[in-house]
Amino acid sequence: MSDSTITAQTASSYDGIGLDALERRLQDDLECLCYPSANWVASTEREHPADADVLIVGGGMCGLLAWFALRTAGIHNVRIIDQSPVGREGPWVSYARMETLRSPKQLTGPAFGMASLTFQAWYRASFGAEQWDELDKIPRPQWMEYLRWYRKALQVPVENNVRLTKVESQGELLALTLDGAQTPAITVRKLIYATGRDGIAKANIPDFVSGVDTSRWAHSSHDIDFTALKGKRVAVVGVGASAVDNAAEALEAGACEVRHLIRRTEMPTINKMMGIGSYGFVAGYAELSDEWRWRFMQYSFATQTPSPRGSTMRVSRHENAWFHFGKAVSAVRETAEGLLIHFADGSQLETDFLILGTGFSTDPLARRELGEAAANILLWGDAYTPPAHEENADLGRFPYLSDDFTFREKQAGDTPWLRHVYCFNYGATASLGKVSGDIPGISEGARWLAKSLSARLYQEDISIHWQHMQDYSRPELQGDEWTPSELPDSSMAREAI
Repeated sequence: MSDSTITAQTASSYDGIGLDALERRLQDDLECLCYPSANWVASTEREHPADADVLIVGGGMCGLLAWFALRTAGIHNVRIIDQSPVGREGPWVSYARMETLRSPKQLTGPAFGMASLTFQAWYRASFGAEQWDELDKIPRPQWMEYLRWYRKALQVPVENNVRLTKVESQGELLALTLDGAQTPAITVRKLIYATGRDGIAKANIPDFVSGVDTSRWAHSSHDIDFTALKGKRVAVVGVGASAVDNAAEALEAGACEVRHLIRRTEMPTINKMMGIGSYGFVAGYAELSDEWRWRFMQYSFATQTPSPRGSTMRVSRHENAWFHFGKAVSAVRETAEGLLIHFADGSQLETDFLILGTGFSTDPLARRELGEAAANILLWGDAYTPPAHEENADLGRFPYLSDDFTFREKQAGDTPWLRHVYCFNYGATASLGKVSGDIPGISEGARWLAKSLSARLYQEDISIHWQHMQDYSRPELQGDEWTPSELPDSSMAREAI
């Protein structure tokens, strides 16, 4: 039997079985893998025990997977919170406005090596083989449906409508304040930011809208009332994925015109990172020198990831959509009729509403709950000086992490507790690669996180584990497995010879 035949037969076993049956299969798989692993963390034996060993901030894809990875590793005293209502975690049903995901449908994403936990298994169980074969890319709302099932199937205890508002040091522990939680003040040993794309970032708002009434512009991450744009002139700054998706929403809502204002002179068309996507890159990137890591990421930033073809066609199929290149915005002024946009080349444009598809700017200071400690997080701009032709201010604002996802201090000794805070989100990209925010490498990142955090917890409690070893007294042998014997007399043995 060929490998392809085996694969086809295995895959077909999911087709049309329904989600209840898929969940039963998942539970059988987990049981065969001895999940969950026995808890080994010495939580209650410490001199100063914490309320939880770990708090995960974020109940979206990264947070759910981080919880599962820790549970698999035998770390049970974990809490996970999300500021959003149930079912609205992450960007998928809020400010994400693409029709489909960019990633190929076959990628295993947060499945953590389990076939029955993949999107493919979920889809085939729900809709069957024929629809799976016909599916091109994953519709965005359907990805959210899958993540909701993922949470339910694994029984991840996300606490929704809860926000982390303050982090302070309390000896060896972190003292946290949680707004909306039944217990608003808790202590933990480790804190994980599993907060996705905007994990330690803020919306990149250009200075040219300063002073402009916010009723006349919005960032692509804002809650935009697109129905109010019907019959309006709309300008969109940028041509990345978020800019294009928001332009499409405006067009489909009935905007009379949508004009992309693009600083570049040419449309980005090639996703350079696709040219090196491999397990080797995932595994090897963090081991590279600062020079090479910076070079890879700076080149990716400089060439820019293009908007997906489908998303771009979603805009260009409208006759009232235009792409204007070489139009760097220098100023925006309010007029009686709307907005007057000034460009660096001296030209102008009148419009009614402006959408900023300008992405996010990585900035640890955006985590206000960290207080003054946020300013002491070591950044790439602090740790590395690139050649003049590779300078990039945006990349320089990424945190310069340790190899276990934890923050480093800019001034050593001022905030040593930052070593207990893990950056498992897009902010880790410059230091560790694409393993903590994007679908392709997320499971590898979660394994890495769980192993690193487990090692740290074990090392911190090494004296307790040493005592456990000495105190262990359960006998393997009961004493009835053998009979003592005497050696034969050596002189008699010689006479016999």
